[in-house]
Amino acid sequence: MPGTPPEPHAKRWRLFPRNPVYQFYARSTALNHWFRRRVRAPGIALMILIVISAGAAAGNAETPVFQAFSLICGLLMTGLFLLLFRRASLEAVRDLPAHATAGQPMTYHVTLRNLSRRPLKRFQLQETPPDPRPDEETFRLSEEPGEKLRNVFDRSFAYYRWNWLCEKRLLFDGGSSPVVDRLGTTGQISVTKTPRRRGLLRLNDLRVLLPDPLGLFQRCVKVSAPPAMLAVLPKRYPLPRFELPGSARFQPGGEATARHSGATGEFTGLRDYQSGDALRLIHWKTWARTGKPVVKELEDTFFPRHGLILDTFPAAGDDALFEDAVSVAASFVVAVDAQESLIDLMFIAGRERVVTAGQGIARAETLLEVLAGVESSPVEDLDSLARLVQRHAEDLAGCLCVFAGWSDSRAKLLHWLNRMGIETSAMVVVREKPGSLPRCHFLRSTDLAGDLMKLPRRL
Repeated sequence: MPGTPPEPHAKRWRLFPRNPVYQFYARSTALNHWFRRRVRAPGIALMILIVISAGAAAGNAETPVFQAFSLICGLLMTGLFLLLFRRASLEAVRDLPAHATAGQPMTYHVTLRNLSRRPLKRFQLQETPPDPRPDEETFRLSEEPGEKLRNVFDRSFAYYRWNWLCEKRLLFDGGSSPVVDRLGTTGQISVTKTPRRRGLLRLNDLRVLLPDPLGLFQRCVKVSAPPAMLAVLPKRYPLPRFELPGSARFQPGGEATARHSGATGEFTGLRDYQSGDALRLIHWKTWARTGKPVVKELEDTFFPRHGLILDTFPAAGDDALFEDAVSVAASFVVAVDAQESLIDLMFIAGRERVVTAGQGIARAETLLEVLAGVESSPVEDLDSLARLVQRHAEDLAGCLCVFAGWSDSRAKLLHWLNRMGIETSAMVVVREKPGSLPRCHFLRSTDLAGDLMKLPRRL
């Protein structure tokens, strides 16, 4: 409307135009990616040599210098000319595994179909990760660890911050196949890469690299392939033999007073069918012989139920501790014998979440998939987490808490759980170990695997 004053943020952006430092880093990174994907190492070496020989020829009239300069120019021009004849038209389908694990190499297969009449020779497939460049707001508001200790020049131009953000956002390393000598009509090629982070990994940029006969340059052609999604599970660590808190509540032999998980015990007899009985329990042969429905009676089997509480409220700058905490929780999910117990994973992620796995409920992979996508919460709300545990307290034999850092509020939460009669133990991921506390096991982020292997048998 006329006369309406401009909004404060609009005025601010007029006074302070787009950050020239960010624009320079963003465009130079894109140009470097484009260049390195099309110029091979020998080509880069020849480009450096041509600059050196040109400088030498400027002040030296000797014939060998001009001959070297001419030879290098001829090789580069020949490579560029031969590159014009390298073409490909391909269709591909990725055959991905169900899961991958952060930090561990994985190999999958790509089925290629050559749409050209001629066989394709000497090529390589390359899976390109999503663009790791941060947006301008993220670049402006982020702070590299230890950035305050750098000099004024480095803090002003924030080059190390840019590299840190790009490295942090890069989803996987590798993504290349071996060099393929020849492809006829169809073929299957393996691609190896190492996911760097947990979460959902979207793959939608598959390229074929076609080098020239001299190996100086290569053509980069996009392959027609449907996009695919891959679930990357959190990194896990080996654990020693241990007993979860609350195991002492159960009698020898595995009988439990926790919630009943279903009639999955030994066969004890037959009885008449009653409304609500599961169809899988019907004894079909007896029904066919007697003419009336009969079901099998099974001995009720009980399993201990344990709570796994994940702290999703890391302090500002402790995102790395949160990722370590997720890895610790995933390690316990894998290590707990799901055949003899149930696990309730509890956390706050915008809302209260409880996911159960174990005998007769779901497989442990279900919890790992949930942990692969869990995100930290910007505002600490341990009271909501305490109320969530309280509602399920009667079903739990004990709780294992995994904290990202240590604070008084977390100590109060543990004290409150113990006061409620819930046997609780805590795994606390920290940078430096504080003084020892009862029922708390401090794990240094610098030696997480070593500290986990030193855990006592009785947590």
